[in-house]
Amino acid sequence: MNYRALGRTGWKVSEISFGAWAIGGAWGSVRDEDSLGALNQAIDSGVNFLDTADVYGEGRSERLIAQLKKSRKDEIMVATKAGRRLPQQTVEGYSRENLTAWVEDSLRNLAVDSLDLLQLHCPPTSAYYHPEIFGILDDLAQAGKIRFYGVSVERVEEALKAIEYPNVQSVQIIFNCFRQRPADLFFAQAKAKQVGILARVPLASGLLAGKLRPETQFPANDHRNFNRQGQHFDVGETFAGIDYQTALEAVEQIRALLPAGVSMSQFALRWILMFDAVSCAIPGGKRREQVAENCNASALPPLDRAAMTAIRNLYQSKLRPLVHQRW
Repeated sequence: MNYRALGRTGWKVSEISFGAWAIGGAWGSVRDEDSLGALNQAIDSGVNFLDTADVYGEGRSERLIAQLKKSRKDEIMVATKAGRRLPQQTVEGYSRENLTAWVEDSLRNLAVDSLDLLQLHCPPTSAYYHPEIFGILDDLAQAGKIRFYGVSVERVEEALKAIEYPNVQSVQIIFNCFRQRPADLFFAQAKAKQVGILARVPLASGLLAGKLRPETQFPANDHRNFNRQGQHFDVGETFAGIDYQTALEAVEQIRALLPAGVSMSQFALRWILMFDAVSCAIPGGKRREQVAENCNASALPPLDRAAMTAIRNLYQSKLRPLVHQRW
């Protein structure tokens, strides 16, 4: 496993880290034993950075991570998120009272005295124009409740506005072969300001693992079933906002580029790592073998220029019109 700097935190994080949404909920059923197995495999593979949220299984994901940390001696940094428990996303919802309460809940769930990294969890765009929200985060850091803070965003515009605040240490943003816009402008700005970037939804909800088919059925409690049109949260979170059939066609074009012995998910993750502004990609995993496969992407050699050009051309011709200006 290779490691990269996370902004100005002083941390070196595993360039393939672990996203803990799937072990919390909204990805079908998963047993706690399997979730803990996946988490332990991540640590065994060199992962030292885990990303979760208070809303993942209403604290379930955070509590599983607390169990993991109690059983391991490894240094493990944990990023969590707050804000999606609001019944409706409003600026007013990001009040001192709410932010403080969410932090206290996560402190209890994670069984820690201070959160390593707290991220606002995709607040409304207008929130980034309210400096008092970031002032509350500064106060929570001053009080020792959080060490650092950052944001998780839906749109590039939100990311660019967020990094105007001097104490924003990281931005989590959707970035994968299907969603390339962040690399055009935001990456250079974040790099100049030494802001860490967490590439989320790196496998486009499993599409870029290359195992989904037109006939694949998803459980009723899997967001790939119930959120395809954005019925419950931003449609960009599910299959990166790409129509399922169109995405499957794009996957087949990518499959033709795979070097011998490299899986689709490893190729897709290695593509992300070709961008040095990225601190880490955070794929999820519900099984040990998934996690081990993903982590092995860190050991792959760089992709050649022909492959990078082919992915860019695929995006420009087939996917850009669908997503580029939307997010």
